[in-house]
Amino acid sequence: MSSDLHVRPFVQETLGTLSLQFSHSAIQSRMELLRPDALDLSYTQLMMGFLLFQPAPARLAMIGLGGGSLAKFCHRHLPAAQIQVLEINPHVIALRQRFGVPDDSARFSVSETDGADFVAAPPAPLDVLMVDGFDREGTPPALCSQRFYADCHAALAADGLLVLNLHSHHADVELHLARLQALFGDALLQVNDPDGCNRIVIACRGELLSQPRAHLLRQPAGLDGEAWADLRPAMARVHAAWLRLQR
Repeated sequence: MSSDLHVRPFVQETLGTLSLQFSHSAIQSRMELLRPDALDLSYTQLMMGFLLFQPAPARLAMIGLGGGSLAKFCHRHLPAAQIQVLEINPHVIALRQRFGVPDDSARFSVSETDGADFVAAPPAPLDVLMVDGFDREGTPPALCSQRFYADCHAALAADGLLVLNLHSHHADVELHLARLQALFGDALLQVNDPDGCNRIVIACRGELLSQPRAHLLRQPAGLDGEAWADLRPAMARVHAAWLRLQR
């Protein structure tokens, strides 16, 4: 696909951060210059809530690179995972070195690929699929259709997790949730981002979210103390959403 069809993002730098943006009114991704692998935006911390249920995925894919915050975090803290990042916009990929996204390797890759095409024919079942694909207009229609969600469901392994970033104020957000519920039933939890307009959805193909867990809110083995301290408030919100799901 021609790069002329894609919006060029721009980079905004302050004394302590580097942001990727499509407009001056919204930040797509933000990196702390002194901690480039940390998750600076709260919605990205909420998306990592899947670690409470699946702390050691073998195969993980993410749709949407942005400034690479989630990709870098997973690359650092999930060293045993095979990680594939799908990004349709070549102008976003061109900024990967500016944001310190790791080079491709045997366990990590970034490819210029339509995420909808990828989930329609994944190379292998996925333990975790993260969808954070936004452009200047919001979520592209191809990444929130019933067909796309059905392909996401089919792409997951048994007890695989789909982690979605939705815009909580989008006119069709309830329609998107209804589409997801038609596929995942009650195995779906929602968490609103207190610092923005994001609603994070974690859905499971299987029984993982309904299993009794006496010690759910505990530090995953792969996280160091600093990363867990950063994530702890977000994990508490995910834990509270999971408790509501059990009622």
